[in-house]
Amino acid sequence: MSRNQAAGLNFDGRVAVVTGAGRGLGRAYAQLLAQRGAAVVVNDTGADLTGDGAREDPAERVAAEIREAGGAAVACTASVATPEGGEAIIGAALEHYGRIDALIHNAGNVRRAPLREMSSADFDAVLDVHLRGAFHVVRAAFGAMCDAGYGRMVLTSSIGGIYGNADVANYAAAKAGVIGLSNVAALEGAAHGVRCNVVVPAAVTRMAEGIDTSAYPPMEPELVAPVVGWLAHESCSVTGEVLIALAGRVARAALVESPGVYQRSWSIEDVDARIEEIRDVAEPVIFPVVPDGHTAHIRYSFGMAQTEQAEKPQ
Repeated sequence: MSRNQAAGLNFDGRVAVVTGAGRGLGRAYAQLLAQRGAAVVVNDTGADLTGDGAREDPAERVAAEIREAGGAAVACTASVATPEGGEAIIGAALEHYGRIDALIHNAGNVRRAPLREMSSADFDAVLDVHLRGAFHVVRAAFGAMCDAGYGRMVLTSSIGGIYGNADVANYAAAKAGVIGLSNVAALEGAAHGVRCNVVVPAAVTRMAEGIDTSAYPPMEPELVAPVVGWLAHESCSVTGEVLIALAGRVARAALVESPGVYQRSWSIEDVDARIEEIRDVAEPVIFPVVPDGHTAHIRYSFGMAQTEQAEKPQ
C-alpha cells in the first residue's frame, strides 16, 4: 500500500472526466482515478496522431478494463474540438452519474511542419483539440462545478508551450494558451470552490513516435499519473499553478519578472544602456494568479513610480 492510499486520498463518490483517455497518459489517469474510487467518463475519439479518423475501440476498451477491475466507467467518443462535443462529454458525466467533480483535459494531436511551411489548416486543427478543446470542456463543466461549490480542473500544457519547440508552432501556441485559460478559470472559480491547474507531462507514448528514446530514463505514464491525481483531488491546495512531471521529477513552473528599472522617461539609448539591469532575474518577482496577480503586477509597477516621486527632493 502506498503512502497516499494509507492516508486515504481516494475519490469515493467523485465523478471524473478524462479526455484523450483511450491510450497513454489519459488511460493512466483514468485507471488511477478509478482505482481510487472515482466513477470515470473515458473520453476518446480514437483518432490517429494527426486527429484524423475515429474509432470507438480505445475509449470503450479502457472503460471495460475499469469495469472488469470492479470500478465504474462509461465511454464517450464525442470530440472536444466542437462546442457540441464539449457539452456531450460533460453531459455524459451528468447523465450517468449526476455530477462532475474533476475534469482532466488531456486530448491532443500533432501536425508537424516548419513555421514557414505550416498551413492554416494544420494550425487550426491542433488549436481545435488542445486549446479550443480545453475551452469547450471547461466551459461545459464550469457552471455545474460552481453551482455545486466544488470542482477540480487539470489542463495539459507542455514543455513546448513554455519554451517552444521547432516544427510545432501550432502545438506550442495552443499549449501556451492553455495556461492563460487555466489562470482565468482559477480566478473565476476561486470563490466557488473550483480550482484549476496545469500539468506539463512527459512520457513515452505514441506522441513520441519518430523520436529516439533509447537513452531516456524510465518515462512511463504511471510516473505522471499521481501528480494529475493529486491536482484532481479534493486535497489539492493550489490553484492557478503549473506542475511539471517528467522522468520522475516533479516541479513547479512559474512566470517570473525581474525587479525592473524605473525612469521617469526613456529613450532608445537608455534601454540599450540599462538592458542588463532590466533583464536581471537574480531576485525574481512572482505574482501568484490567485488572488489577483493581474492587479498585483500593476500595483508593483505603480509602486516604483510612486516611490521615486516620494523620494524626489521638494
